[in-house]
Amino acid sequence: MQIRNGADLLAICREKAMPLHQVMLAYESKKSGKTTAEIFALMRTQLQVMYSSTQQGLSENSNLQGQIIGGEAKKLKQRSQKTKPVCGYTMARAVSFALSVTEVNASMGRIVAAPTAGASGVLPGVLFSLAETHQLAEDQLVEGLFTAGAVGLVIAKNASLSGAAGGCQAEIGSASAMAAAAAVELVKGSPEQALHAAAIALKNLLGLVCDPVAGLVESPCSKRNAVGTANALVAAEMALAGIESVIPFDEVVAAMYQVGRTLPLTLRETAEGGLAITPTGIKLKKKILGENDDQSACSACGECSQA
Repeated sequence: MQIRNGADLLAICREKAMPLHQVMLAYESKKSGKTTAEIFALMRTQLQVMYSSTQQGLSENSNLQGQIIGGEAKKLKQRSQKTKPVCGYTMARAVSFALSVTEVNASMGRIVAAPTAGASGVLPGVLFSLAETHQLAEDQLVEGLFTAGAVGLVIAKNASLSGAAGGCQAEIGSASAMAAAAAVELVKGSPEQALHAAAIALKNLLGLVCDPVAGLVESPCSKRNAVGTANALVAAEMALAGIESVIPFDEVVAAMYQVGRTLPLTLRETAEGGLAITPTGIKLKKKILGENDDQSACSACGECSQA
């Protein structure tokens, strides 16, 4: 089974009459030599870690603090409980989950890099909000992770998932595309609709730069997780309504790769451009790293905190 791009995915889905998550499960089984049951169990573990990270920041006793962010997830949850959310309950809940994950990451807790630590809130934000509103079982959410993995695999093969290589479009953009596709299949959309959702989500964030303040995966990363989560839900809703991406998924991925190559290094996770060099960004850097520290802080790539 060869998966080079989205066209291959759809061809396999049609030939074998399988949804994306089953294609990805079969692909992983063949690649790893493990049974599908073993792989499904491993993915279930990832899902459980994701769930834990969505809840930690929402606890009334939560005091998760990074160097810059902390407490935002709980604030959003409290607002949605006290008043009718401007963006609707599902969206508010999804974003609060996403923010919680980013706070767990910022406080050196355990998260799943999906596809990176900097974008780790998007997929769980979408999955667990839909689990509540659409009464989805755990096995269905695991299937959603395989659908997301199929989209992530294609992006990784044809572009990049790294902010250092392609800007934040490669991190939040990819995560949003993965989550959008998962959302579509979770509510019984077709593989074609799932890839249209992924294309819409990805192109909405095309060109997004990576400019972490003080080199930390906190600001603006946390709020971009929130936007990526909302974007995924909007893209899924459009695709499920029969709205198609004018530019096919594979071409959107190719465009993202080209855009990433043209981004200057200052806007690719170096903390040397964009928001990182605003007066407030510089002030925060000096406060966190010390007045005389000219070196950028480590930009967490997901290796340290990946589950």
